[in-house]
Amino acid sequence: MNNEQVLDLFVDQNVLQKTQADDVLTEAQQNGKTIVQAMVDGGFMDEAGFYRTVAEGIGAEFIDLNDKEIGPEVVKIVPAGLARLHRALPVELVDGTLRVALADPLEPRTAEDLRFALGRDIEVVVAPVEQIEDRIKIFYGSDTSSMEEVLKQLGEVGELMQLREGDGATGAEAEANATPIIRFVDLILYQAIQDRASDIHFEPFENEFKIRYRVDGALYEMAPPPRHLAPPVISRVKVMANMNIAERRLPQDGRIQKNIAGRSVDLRVSTLPTQFGESVVLRVLDRSTVNLDLEMLGMPKYVGDYILEVIERPNGIFIATGPTGSGKTTTLYSCLRKINTLDSKLLTAEEPVEYDLEGIMQVPVNENIGLTFARVLRAFLRQDPDRIMVGETRDLETAQIAVQASLTGHLVFTTLHTNDAPGAITRLIDMGVEPFLISSTLEAVLGQRLLRSICPNCRTSYEPNTNTLDQVGLGRRDLGDKKFFYGKGCDACNQTGYKGRKGIYELLRITDPLRELINERAPTVTLKQKAIELGMITLRQDGLRSVFDGDTTVEEVLKYT
Repeated sequence: MNNEQVLDLFVDQNVLQKTQADDVLTEAQQNGKTIVQAMVDGGFMDEAGFYRTVAEGIGAEFIDLNDKEIGPEVVKIVPAGLARLHRALPVELVDGTLRVALADPLEPRTAEDLRFALGRDIEVVVAPVEQIEDRIKIFYGSDTSSMEEVLKQLGEVGELMQLREGDGATGAEAEANATPIIRFVDLILYQAIQDRASDIHFEPFENEFKIRYRVDGALYEMAPPPRHLAPPVISRVKVMANMNIAERRLPQDGRIQKNIAGRSVDLRVSTLPTQFGESVVLRVLDRSTVNLDLEMLGMPKYVGDYILEVIERPNGIFIATGPTGSGKTTTLYSCLRKINTLDSKLLTAEEPVEYDLEGIMQVPVNENIGLTFARVLRAFLRQDPDRIMVGETRDLETAQIAVQASLTGHLVFTTLHTNDAPGAITRLIDMGVEPFLISSTLEAVLGQRLLRSICPNCRTSYEPNTNTLDQVGLGRRDLGDKKFFYGKGCDACNQTGYKGRKGIYELLRITDPLRELINERAPTVTLKQKAIELGMITLRQDGLRSVFDGDTTVEEVLKYT
């Protein structure tokens, strides 16, 4: 349940005062407690009292599931995939109305989704979350692979799913809204979120329909559904994203906001017309898992300390650089959150806005209507900002306005796509920015990559062979007593040996010797050599630090540096 919603409910019902609600929220956030635990530990009420108050607040009945016998005929009404997806437990059937205990009874869309998917009236009841989740495991099993069950259902529905000639958009929409298709797509989303996927790919080929997830930067394929399901499944995704399902010849973009497995998830949807139908990619923005705390990004101390110093400066330019998906935006968001105080005005121009940040004016760039980064940035300067973030510097015009903003007393954050930190300077000169402007405004460049972390459950040490050491430029005597690790593969990491990702960083501080080289238009190689002389630790060296700390493997470091 959304903590703020629950506490607002308790304040409205005069169970808590506003200051007490704030204390409970702080306790829950700082110590990783659920809101129920924080209320019980704070001595405000017992667990049953908490759920009774929630039930009264929404006009529902409170049920203690320990005193309730649930018949198998009631359990059968809600398929396993749907029960797990919505964390919904059917409790009893009364005069044709199904009474359902929801883990999040305050989310109105869940009851609507169930009503639509099951085709019957739903009445929400309130029960302790742990009881609901325990019984879902008992009745439906803890395994999330109920995909086969839904596929079987789709087979039983049979030829309905085959797109009929001449039915056009109406037929496609009817199929997209067929209950088994809805369940199938919901289940795919549920499984992707459970597996911490960052992207979901729906790919139609001539004889097969592939569905792949990207987890920790690597793609994994799930059991492929029958080829004839491609059109209705893709239409279903387009319906959810409010796209035009009749238009299959042009790329489209959309957005889905959905509550999946108790988490508020934002999905950015992109379609691409291909030879055998539309390919669809969903980018998962799971607000509950992203940590925008600068101290939690795992930077080496010297990098973190220097960045904290740079972002407090009154003016200048700070650049994060790296390929797509290397965590640049997350780093800049974390910097913005750090300096987001009442006495400073922050503006961002992004394409698109990835996460909503409290207290910051965020502007989505839209090239189609001429709202470019340069145009937004020009407007920003008339909005009296202190700090500005430009999602990406792509052209000379944007770069020049960023430089002007910096020279007129603003701190500017931006990203560039280059292979390393010194390359950012050469890129700006290539764009046409005068070297003396770069040297007078640029404060620091942070190059970064995301490497997969070794799964802590199956981490195993090993003795590296000479070939491996040669690849990373190490000799036996450099090793000393340092160990190398890899992941054997276990259930926790889906037999991959990796779980989660961590950053490696390369910080280029712009000092006077480098400013001189920039003014002389020195090539990247010269800048890099000078920076290393002045103490810059390269991505490769920082990657080896992670290898020796047992966080990642040599293969990952070689792949990304």
